[in-house]
Amino acid sequence: MPFSLALALLAAQPVVDAPPEDPAAVDWEKEFGIEKKVRDPVTGEFPVDPYAQDPANAGARPFAGDGMARAFGGQDGIRSIVDRLVDLNVKDPRIADIFRNQDTVRLRRTLFEQICFIVGAGCSYTGRDMKSSHKDLGTTRADLNALVENLQQAMREHKVPFAAQNRLLSRLAPMDKDVVER
Repeated sequence: MPFSLALALLAAQPVVDAPPEDPAAVDWEKEFGIEKKVRDPVTGEFPVDPYAQDPANAGARPFAGDGMARAFGGQDGIRSIVDRLVDLNVKDPRIADIFRNQDTVRLRRTLFEQICFIVGAGCSYTGRDMKSSHKDLGTTRADLNALVENLQQAMREHKVPFAAQNRLLSRLAPMDKDVVER
């Protein structure tokens, strides 16, 4: 068959358009080479890059004695305060976007450890330092203020004495330089 005849036969074939691909069916993470994170089956947390664990990562030195730990209701009270704080933050329209794509399982654990360590309730802090854990969140002073208001509400709801609230906040306040980015 001469080449021109074969070309003519091909040209005479009806063109069938492939159905358009459903955009919802595209795995965009795979398309752009983004690995899906899988939660640890034991802790429920997403993996993080390795880092040096150090009590200094908590960002503040612990209080001496057990007075602050008692004022916060010990570890059970601290856990309840942290759970309420995280719930308030993820529902607060002022700062909810910051928490939307965060690992709240890890956040609850590390916030608990941090506060427990600082108030002297017998915990070790195993989280990252404040600067690296808040890197690229774009946190503003207004965001931090909203978070502090939510922490104050959680402490009030759990009947933490006002003086103890202020003592904790005074230990947390210097961390703003590592948390606020803009």
